[in-house]
Amino acid sequence: MLSLPPTVRIYLSSEPADMRRSFDSLAAMVRDGLGEDPLSGHLFVFRNRREDRVKILWWDRSGFALWYKRLEQGTFHFPSGEAARVRVNAAELALLLEGMDLRGARRRKRFHR
Repeated sequence: MLSLPPTVRIYLSSEPADMRRSFDSLAAMVRDGLGEDPLSGHLFVFRNRREDRVKILWWDRSGFALWYKRLEQGTFHFPSGEAARVRVNAAELALLLEGMDLRGARRRKRFHR
C-alpha cells in the first residue's frame, strides 16, 4: 500500500489526457481543468483514452515528480463521475494501480470525523 501523509489528497482526472504531456502541461491541466493548485503537494492522476496508461503528477517542494505506468495487457478502471475530478484515498489508488475495479468494491463501516 502507498504510504502518504494524511494531508496529501489524491485526485483522479475524469477526462482522458494525452500521455505525451509533460510536467508543465499536466500542471496546467491541474490548475485549469481540475481547479486545483499543482504546487499543493497533492497527487494528480491522469489516464489516457484507452485506459492502459497512467501518469501521476506530484510537487515535492523542490520540483515536479512524474510517475508513469503502462499496462502490457488490460486496462485501468477509473471511477466515473460528473465532476472534473474524483477524490480517492491511498488504498483506493493502490487498488486501482493493481487493476482492481473500484465500482465493485465495498467499503465497510469505519469511523470518520
